Amino acid sequence: MPKGTPAGDESVEQTALREVHEETGLDVRIVQPVGPIEYFFMQRGTRVHKTVHYFLMEATGGDIARHDHEFDEVRWVPVEEARTLMSYPTERDILEEALPLTEQAG
Repeated sequence: MPKGTPAGDESVEQTALREVHEETGLDVRIVQPVGPIEYFFMQRGTRVHKTVHYFLMEATGGDIARHDHEFDEVRWVPVEEARTLMSYPTERDILEEALPLTEQAG
């Protein structure tokens, strides 16, 4: 699930679109917000609070073969497989929140 930090004065939506393109190689459009997750982590001895905003998106072009070099692989997976691949419960929660939205959008 792509995520990143806003560049300059980017909105969270602009950041999401840019990060998805950079990390997956896909051009996408935002269908609707899914929700945020918040967590804390340590960075150089400082506790950092982070909020990540997730969006339901639709691919409009691009090519996953052009994904960011920091990832070994980018691929589409069935929902059941996605559930098992996600490392964090909060990511699985976002997936579960997004699924009914796909039916409404579709």
